[in-house]
Amino acid sequence: MDLRVLSVNVAQPHAIGQINGETVLSGIAKRPLVAKSVFVAATNIAGDGQADLSVHGGIDKAVYAYPSDHWPWWQDEKAIVCRPATFGENLTLEGADETAVAIGDRFRWGEAILEVSQPRAPCFKLAIHTARPDAPQLMTLSGRCGWYFRVVQEGIAPAREGTLERVHESGGPSVRDTFLALFDPHVGTNRLRRVEAAEGLAESWKTPVSKRLARVLDSP
Repeated sequence: MDLRVLSVNVAQPHAIGQINGETVLSGIAKRPLVAKSVFVAATNIAGDGQADLSVHGGIDKAVYAYPSDHWPWWQDEKAIVCRPATFGENLTLEGADETAVAIGDRFRWGEAILEVSQPRAPCFKLAIHTARPDAPQLMTLSGRCGWYFRVVQEGIAPAREGTLERVHESGGPSVRDTFLALFDPHVGTNRLRRVEAAEGLAESWKTPVSKRLARVLDSP
């Protein structure tokens, strides 16, 4: 399976608004690259940055991808106009959504190899960026979250007219199932166990899944 790269988007942290009189810094307001190629490093794409490294960026969140396949739903159902980087993504992709991509799947992008590490959990900065207070809730309820990649192999990648070629299918849980393991109020133990056991799942996602599984097993 190949995913078409519609846009490669980067930004350095800057002010995106204020909350309670405090300036909010973020790298969510990205812009498409105009260069023909870009270097993909272990923790980010060259030119990209994050304001709060305690919850954004790092090895397991090096590259954030979002499928344009969701654009019709956002635009027609929720009146949010979509374009590359609307959701703060590094890679605006076409060709598959969270149901067709699994934790641990690997994709070749030019010289770089990317591995799916976890879904995206929306935060308040998405609301500021989209000027829609309900955007994080809509993403959570719909599961239209996109996913993060870790960089298994660094290298130069095409920034225009590129593709991500899936070179390894992990057989693990889909990104959607992994997202639901945390956010579905009626999630079952079988799904929780499968997600918890997923090889390649980021620890920051695995830990709360394990805790949720323990609570479910302990409940009467």
